[in-house]
Amino acid sequence: MQQKHIRVARFGLFELDLSAGELRKSGVKLRLQGQPFQVLALLLERAGDVVTREELQQKLWPSDTFVDFDHSLNTAINKVREALGDSASSPRYVETLARRGYRFIAPVQAEAAPEAAQTLIPGGQTVAQTPAASTDPEASPLHPELEVPIPRRAITRSLFALTQVMYLSFYLSALFLLRYVQEIGDSLRHPWGTVLVVAVLITAGVGIPLRLYLLSAIGFDYQRLGEKFRQMFPFILALDQLWAIAPFLLIEQIGLGAAFAVSAALLYLPFSERTLIRMAYVKPRAR
Repeated sequence: MQQKHIRVARFGLFELDLSAGELRKSGVKLRLQGQPFQVLALLLERAGDVVTREELQQKLWPSDTFVDFDHSLNTAINKVREALGDSASSPRYVETLARRGYRFIAPVQAEAAPEAAQTLIPGGQTVAQTPAASTDPEASPLHPELEVPIPRRAITRSLFALTQVMYLSFYLSALFLLRYVQEIGDSLRHPWGTVLVVAVLITAGVGIPLRLYLLSAIGFDYQRLGEKFRQMFPFILALDQLWAIAPFLLIEQIGLGAAFAVSAALLYLPFSERTLIRMAYVKPRAR
């Protein structure tokens, strides 16, 4: 199989997209460019076979290029291993054969450009894949925990940001209309007006900086946001569940049915936030 016929190669949680020149792990783009990317592509093309140092030199370092080949190749291999989380002593992907070359030892699913995909198994054997699973250009890797296709991160991050904007609008609207909140509470029973005002002031006072933090983190693509959100989720859940009962204060204006429907949607919303974060910031599996 020639490299020019391969569009995408998948192995483990990784995906090498030759047309886009990208290496992704669980849908998240990794930093691997130039010679290291080309070395990995050549090893994947010859998965299961030994690629000699001479072959790598002929294909990637032409004879008219004046470089320290040994140093350049070693550097490229080290960068490949670093990107894959691999090691020379206990290789899971790239095996070193002393004084000979390198061999890619993990099973690889290669997606050909118009032909059907094949799974390359160390030893040279191939197993054809079904066209629906291997030739669909829109196919996405599965999330390692949720077991669903990982959508584009721009979509998940945008939806999460819009959710934070929605909650911010809730808090600000309640603060601007605080007098009406007290009137609604007093219409139920006199002490409830004061209770509702205090609850709005406390929860909005905490919620506004929280939502601004989440907006800035998602906007700047803070890579530890997934970890931070998991830590904050119990507090966020309690805060959001409290605000989920707010529609029942508007029963006279919108009716019981509408208040119930909106409240049910708001009760589910924090769990959808958590799912969006898990899709945008994939937590690597423990190895």
